[in-house]
Amino acid sequence: MPVAIQGLRGSGEFGVDFRPKNYRELYTMLEPNGDAPLNALLSMGSSSPTDDPEYKNFRDELPDRVLKINNGAGYTAVATSLVIDASDEAKFAVAGTIIINGATGEVMRVTADTTGTTLTVVRNIGGTAHVIADDDDLFIAGTAHEEGAGTPTPVAFDPTVVSNYCQIFRNSFAVTGTMDQTYLRTGNKLQEQREKGLKMHMSDIERAFFFGIKAEENGTSAQPRRYTGGLTTTLSNVVDLGTDFASHGGTAAGEMTEEGFDSLLISNVFKYGSKQKIAFVGETVAAQLQAIGKDRWSPESVDGTYGVALTGYKTFAGTLMVHLHPQFRQIPNMKNAMLVLDMPYITYRHMQNRDTGLRENVQAPGTDGRKDEYLTECGLELLQDKVHTFIKGWNTRIAS
Repeated sequence: MPVAIQGLRGSGEFGVDFRPKNYRELYTMLEPNGDAPLNALLSMGSSSPTDDPEYKNFRDELPDRVLKINNGAGYTAVATSLVIDASDEAKFAVAGTIIINGATGEVMRVTADTTGTTLTVVRNIGGTAHVIADDDDLFIAGTAHEEGAGTPTPVAFDPTVVSNYCQIFRNSFAVTGTMDQTYLRTGNKLQEQREKGLKMHMSDIERAFFFGIKAEENGTSAQPRRYTGGLTTTLSNVVDLGTDFASHGGTAAGEMTEEGFDSLLISNVFKYGSKQKIAFVGETVAAQLQAIGKDRWSPESVDGTYGVALTGYKTFAGTLMVHLHPQFRQIPNMKNAMLVLDMPYITYRHMQNRDTGLRENVQAPGTDGRKDEYLTECGLELLQDKVHTFIKGWNTRIAS
């Protein structure tokens, strides 16, 4: 029975009566394990037209509401004026707010609205006598108000606005009039060029979705050029084992222990979003996962992915659906990379009536031949950022 893949529509399999609605879906049906597996999944997932080449979305999330003590000597059990790091989180500490020291368990109550870096509190509620150390983390845990009190100071937070562009992708191919009418034992030349052109077109879009950078040239002119931002240049949740190896159990650049990877799955990869995510990996990372799987997990082939070959790794933190991306073999520095994507939070955006299409007979008038082209005006939209993870530089697995 097929496994339901979050972010993909339907059963995850092509029915006998399936009819592609566009060339992206046709490519998915014909080449599910070709050079563009992300596009293949997106074509069967979330897509939306836009009437503007720049599209925007709002990202909203609950704040952590954690404050950090900033005083080298710490504080005694009776100090009521506490200096904290400058942070927007401090604005949530209004009069009546309950503050708890995560290190000691001490409960405090804020007595005055916090507008800067000084926290005014009643200490050790409940009769305790805890002291506070420098860099202790304090977290907000609700409010406590006396009977008949007035309303507390309101606090609000706004979403952030992010945007990306639709990029125009074009791949043309041509045959002479003579070639178009010549019988070839290898088949019709124009049809061959069409098939190769579609593969190249989808491969170009795939690379832009991974490596493109958001930009606009000549934005005020009549003919601007736009570039869509890709995953590796857009995601903020990046783990670079070339420099941050020690945090994950390594002793040299590129190393990560199995325990370090377990911790990374719990504290980062599955911290936000779904408990099932797609991981596109290079061959070096695929070898690391395969070795870990043999030792500790039970990898299994996953059905229900419209033909895209995925291997499922079920972990305590969540399930990774892994695909060895063919283009990561070709792109420098991607053999040791892993991009973990939460598909419900990724959308394929295309200009209305400008999704992937075949434009026929676009040759200049009078040309003795025929030219066709594939044209797509599209971009990638990330509805949330922290739910995705880019891990790079993983060269060596150290067994725990």
